[in-house]
Amino acid sequence: MRRFRFSDPDFEPAFAAFIDERRETPEDVDLAVRDVLAAVRTRGLEAVLDYGRKFDGAELTAESLRVSPEEIEAGLAACPADVREAIDFAAARIGAYHRRQRPADQWFTDEAGVELGWRWTPLEAVGIYVPGGRAAYPSTVLMNAVPARVAGVDRIAMVTPPGRLEPAVLAAARAAGVTEIWRVGGAQAVAALAYGAGPIAPVDKIVGPGNAYVTAAKRRVYGTVGIDALAGPSEIVVVADATNDPQWIAADLLSQAEHDPAAQSILITDDAGFADQVEAAVVEQLATLDTGEVARVSWHNHGAIILAPLDQAPGLVDRIAPEHVEFAMDDPERLADQVRHAGAIFLGRYTPEAIGDYVAGSNHVLPTSRAARFSSGLSLYDFLKRTSLVKCSPESFARLGPPTVALATAEGLPAHARSAAIRLGRS
Repeated sequence: MRRFRFSDPDFEPAFAAFIDERRETPEDVDLAVRDVLAAVRTRGLEAVLDYGRKFDGAELTAESLRVSPEEIEAGLAACPADVREAIDFAAARIGAYHRRQRPADQWFTDEAGVELGWRWTPLEAVGIYVPGGRAAYPSTVLMNAVPARVAGVDRIAMVTPPGRLEPAVLAAARAAGVTEIWRVGGAQAVAALAYGAGPIAPVDKIVGPGNAYVTAAKRRVYGTVGIDALAGPSEIVVVADATNDPQWIAADLLSQAEHDPAAQSILITDDAGFADQVEAAVVEQLATLDTGEVARVSWHNHGAIILAPLDQAPGLVDRIAPEHVEFAMDDPERLADQVRHAGAIFLGRYTPEAIGDYVAGSNHVLPTSRAARFSSGLSLYDFLKRTSLVKCSPESFARLGPPTVALATAEGLPAHARSAAIRLGRS
């Protein structure tokens, strides 16, 4: 963990170097992924099953690759009642939030008499990657599949590494409207969704987080299919004054540190004594946290405490452009309204980021690695396409035709010019 003081003369170069540190995919990962994608594209299901044996120790066939309805029902039955209720509660809130994002079709006539507009239509098929490994993530299923269902996507195919299927994940898949579940993970899962592999039909877009191999695979298949984003390690910035409980703030910082050794947690405060208390609370909580080993590495290697006047916090946040930022203070909007670059903003002392991860209703699939400067979190728009509509009458075409001919001629495209000129009675 590093400390920075805004008033120090070397703050600027030290802070700039800190936010420029890379926590991304190594080159050897990308090269390995290239080979996996090529094999699946060439050999299809055979390659998917081979990689399942090699990487996951899974002996699967075309028939056992798909999770059966009976297995899903058994998972639902094994899921504790309070977890099922929480899943249904979260799914309802996520659905309600994303329904409010639905854009309207438009159709209008402009001053030239041209009829114009656009219409929104859902994607036909979406693939959702749900990680295995460190934990079961029913929230990932909900955040990716519920907006797709609300958008009207016909087919929602979920892939997840082979192994024990957590009951909560199966319950979330049912609640979210997932239409099929496949036992395949890693780069080979991304390849199967992009190119098709035996019973796994190709999709139009792949969403959902994964490890470095999954992220590298998504980067390489983009263009064949759409993707949501290139997810990096999780991030949080907490802007807090000294009236907070340091234990609360420490817990918020660790809520992201426990995700991944490369995750990043940053505190911005204007009180050195409070910063010391939070640092001590982090150490105390790490000692009893089940995920303490991962969180300790993250905090040690990538964590930071920045001592700065709170009025400077929005500018610092914009430079970090974090996935999540909390403003733990009274009247949080005063500072939060000045922030331009953040995936999600959490306002006030009683709005920890964890609420957004599960039940607030907003989406927790957010830009990382400073991508909040130019991109947004997952939303209904990720599962919709906008199509332009244009209709000319003879009268309105008479107004638009001549400038079309002039511009096409200027660009040296005579066939373009002729397609308009011929309708104007010109040869």
